[in-house]
Amino acid sequence: MGLITGLLTLPLAPVRGVVWVAEQLYAQARRELDDPATVRRRLAELEEARQSGALSPEEADRQEEELVGRLWEARRTSGGREV
Repeated sequence: MGLITGLLTLPLAPVRGVVWVAEQLYAQARRELDDPATVRRRLAELEEARQSGALSPEEADRQEEELVGRLWEARRTSGGREV
């Protein structure tokens, strides 16, 4: 970046900083959301809720499908390694 470009875009620096922070937060949230350990823990919680009757069978099945899909996606993106 040249001197002139740097001076002209200086007022945008706070915006670029906010965008960078938002991207970092999103990336961290995705890592935590897709973490296999987190998904397995959520599956265990789901099973407990199913057994206690806190969730309807249909809702439990829907959530279970979503969580298993996340596990498969994590396995696929990790190159087939055990996750």
